[in-house]
Amino acid sequence: MRALIYALLINLLLNGIAVAESVRLTNGEWPPYLGEQLPHKGVASRIVAEAFALQGISVEWEFHPWARSLQLAERGQRDGSAVWLHSKERENGFYISDPVVESGYYLFHRKNYNFDWKQIADLHNRRIVGTRGYDYGAAFQQAEASGQLRIHRVTSDEIAFRQLLAGRIDLFPMDKVVGFDILHQHFTAAERAQLSFHPVPLRSDSLHLLLSRNVPGNAERLTRFNQGLAQLRESGKVAQYLLEIQQPLSLAP
Repeated sequence: MRALIYALLINLLLNGIAVAESVRLTNGEWPPYLGEQLPHKGVASRIVAEAFALQGISVEWEFHPWARSLQLAERGQRDGSAVWLHSKERENGFYISDPVVESGYYLFHRKNYNFDWKQIADLHNRRIVGTRGYDYGAAFQQAEASGQLRIHRVTSDEIAFRQLLAGRIDLFPMDKVVGFDILHQHFTAAERAQLSFHPVPLRSDSLHLLLSRNVPGNAERLTRFNQGLAQLRESGKVAQYLLEIQQPLSLAP
């Protein structure tokens, strides 16, 4: 039997048939972009997997808490992780892909709350809630650290939305698409109808695939991934997939 297996492998190699290549990537929960129980593991996971597939590479996903996901990838215990902000610090440990998806954070508020803003100084004396561990952009974070903004941090986005609906706070910064998904999953149409968001984004960022610099071959894999991603984008599928998750979501009853 062993001799037969060896013979088959040699035959495959001699005939130029490549053995399938795969990568192990870590992930976290951030519906509708990422989620272990979501179709395709979330739309961002779908884009990553299909971009790799166009290059003949399959993806094995592992879901962990976010800090653990990043740590496993950075140490080279997994090939990479998806999806993350680009930063100079992360360039030290990772090859960083072209943008996979875009994220826009907006200030949610009650519809009956008279509110306008253009710069961080306009948020002084507002009652603002934030979720622990979230980075809302350099200007916001600096204002919070210096005491110019007083931010009440809570443990989940759902809790923050409930405090907003109850009138305990005035503003809640949240990725718009993720926020809409939370509101549809956990709140009634009547509750959603009480909320709105300001059209000026608090922050707008691209999110990326990270491949560990500690894994041999990852520099070349990143090049191939970017090529696959460009193909997928040019086909119109990236725009299609993003539209599919946003169409059902709104604040209207």
